[in-house]
Amino acid sequence: MSRIPSDRECVEYLIAEGCKKRVVIHCCTVRAVAEQMLTKIDANRDLVIAGALLHDIGRSVDHSIMHAYVGSQIAERLDLPVELVDIIRKHTGAGLDERDVVELGLPKADYMPRTIEEKLVAHADNLVSDNRVVPHGHSVNKLVSKGAFSGADRVELLHIELSDLYGKDLDCIQQEIGEYPKLKICDEYF
Repeated sequence: MSRIPSDRECVEYLIAEGCKKRVVIHCCTVRAVAEQMLTKIDANRDLVIAGALLHDIGRSVDHSIMHAYVGSQIAERLDLPVELVDIIRKHTGAGLDERDVVELGLPKADYMPRTIEEKLVAHADNLVSDNRVVPHGHSVNKLVSKGAFSGADRVELLHIELSDLYGKDLDCIQQEIGEYPKLKICDEYF
């Protein structure tokens, strides 16, 4: 394929790979948050939207931290663009540094979001818990409770960076699109 898939194609990939309805709805919610971020942050819209929809495709196989790597492997097998593969691999929190990779036993690879598109998808995911839009502190607190203090710090820094680009604190997105936003693409399937 090596082109960015449409919304419909992304949802069909999730379903074909065996993602549960709950995962698909989560991905559609992350898409809604990312789409709102794109109203004020300049980035490749199609890439961000596809990345948001496919970021958890690895959960069709694995629900541990390994799901991001597994998802990137699935995306490669599906012949998706390398930029999309990278978004999927790098979406966890605000990235995983080399120490995290070793401690978590992940395959050696780059897990740090560097492009604006990678950062937008990672942080849109930080602003969603299951199918609910939440403040970024939700993700920060989860990381702190696990003792992942450097990860929590990275989420805070990413939140500040993207909030600056957005023009106000991104925690406002919950008010702007609702705690449980309307998910048109999911409605077609469920």
